[in-house]
Amino acid sequence: MDNLIEGLRGAKRAVFQFQGRETLPASAIPTEQLRLSGPSEKLDAPHWPVRGDLAHIRLAGRVFVPHYAVPMAHRVLDGGADLMVKPDPSADLRETLPGGALFNVLDMAGGWAWGQVGADGFVGYLPLGAIVPA
Repeated sequence: MDNLIEGLRGAKRAVFQFQGRETLPASAIPTEQLRLSGPSEKLDAPHWPVRGDLAHIRLAGRVFVPHYAVPMAHRVLDGGADLMVKPDPSADLRETLPGGALFNVLDMAGGWAWGQVGADGFVGYLPLGAIVPA
């Protein structure tokens, strides 16, 4: 089955839906921001939400990856959580987050959420059980 959106009407259809709340049509994404005008920048990994397969949508045009994601705001549960470098409880600890801290999730897989603390904090992995939608 071909799931590509075709024709002029396709540009008005939602390309993102956020848990039934809000949709973002393809026409809402300025195409000039999605052009890479030179080589990808080398960014400081602990503070920039980019990895080989995925990056924060604000980095479109700065780094080349197959996918860009719009962050989903979450909060760390009471008691806090350890932000890890890799999705593994034995990985290096990047930071201990207090309960209530904002964590912007860009990917969820294998029981882990990958994202960034606030808008410009550390990037890493939290167990899915340690966060709730904000």
